[in-house]
Amino acid sequence: MSRVASHDVTFLCLSRRGFLRPGLNQERNPVKSFTRKRALGAVAIAGVAALMLSACGAAPEDEGNGSAAPENDFLACAVSDEGSWQDKSFNEAAYGGLEMAAEDLGIEIKDAESGSPEDFQPNLEAMVGAGCDVTFAVGFNFSLNDVMTNVATENPDSHFVWIDGWNSGETNLKPIQYSMAESSFLAGYLAAAYSTTKTVGTYGGMDIDAVTVFMQGFENGAKYYESETGTPVTVVGMTDFVGDFENTGLAKSISEGQLTAGADVIFPVAGGLFTATAEAIRESGGNAVMLGVDKDIAVTQPELADITLTSVEKRMTQAVYDVIAALVDGEEFDIEPYVGTLENDGTALSGFGEFDGQVSDEIKTKLDELKAGIIDGSIDPLAAM
Repeated sequence: MSRVASHDVTFLCLSRRGFLRPGLNQERNPVKSFTRKRALGAVAIAGVAALMLSACGAAPEDEGNGSAAPENDFLACAVSDEGSWQDKSFNEAAYGGLEMAAEDLGIEIKDAESGSPEDFQPNLEAMVGAGCDVTFAVGFNFSLNDVMTNVATENPDSHFVWIDGWNSGETNLKPIQYSMAESSFLAGYLAAAYSTTKTVGTYGGMDIDAVTVFMQGFENGAKYYESETGTPVTVVGMTDFVGDFENTGLAKSISEGQLTAGADVIFPVAGGLFTATAEAIRESGGNAVMLGVDKDIAVTQPELADITLTSVEKRMTQAVYDVIAALVDGEEFDIEPYVGTLENDGTALSGFGEFDGQVSDEIKTKLDELKAGIIDGSIDPLAAM
């Protein structure tokens, strides 16, 4: 099968430990950027250490055993999608890769947070002006008004990596893409197996390929369960879309409608709007659960662990880190897409957390078999069952 169809891409941030956070003791500005540089090594005299840290622009305290990564003369930068770096979802996961590279590789990092799509272009241009060795643009929304392609074309000497993006012939633009139908297929099978009503639901933030590919994989996984077991499974919500990733009221209303229709597992593919689904589930008073998206919601939102069966992870943190590490290692920048799959752990189901005891060994084994089938090509997660 085709490992990643042109539409089977979805696009790529962790909380910034030790950073001054926008909105807390700081006036919010249209373009916000922060830098950090790792110290060269452990310093024996406290006074000298203080001087070094002050020269680095109020760097955060070192974590771990006190040893610092060797300094690299490399500046990695990132511009967020609309919203904050602490969104418990997409932005935060991607930023984690930048942070991990700073910790492990001793590089300098810089970022700009986008309050709205109008910030995309000036933020990218600010990174060009800062002399970044590579700049990550987080999310397919950078396609609005052709911002990403225009900035890349106008700055041929700069290197850009577009998470959930694509290349239209630019010589300096590398896409990071994900085959999210793969892990979503597993989630659909699990949802159907777990459901007592045999009705499961899903909905999207926007009706775009980067969202619908999750939903299609989910539906196909549920229908695969039906074809294997002979047990009818109903999937509701395949045409339910909020229209954006912000309207919690509509997301909650959609979730309530699916619960009323009998769904006891809901898969919201809508960024942070999973919180609206969680609220609807709580208020329903039933035994319904949800599936997280992008990150392991049971870990990032532990207060929701008791209603989160699993999450369909898009492991952006590792992808961002891997791209940076290759460049720091001396590899030439290239425009070949970095594709996250089940095979390279770029996407996966998270653990079952509080539901581990409710997912039988038989189902766990079956999920492993399905994963192997997707990897070897014998199962196409985008093929209708």
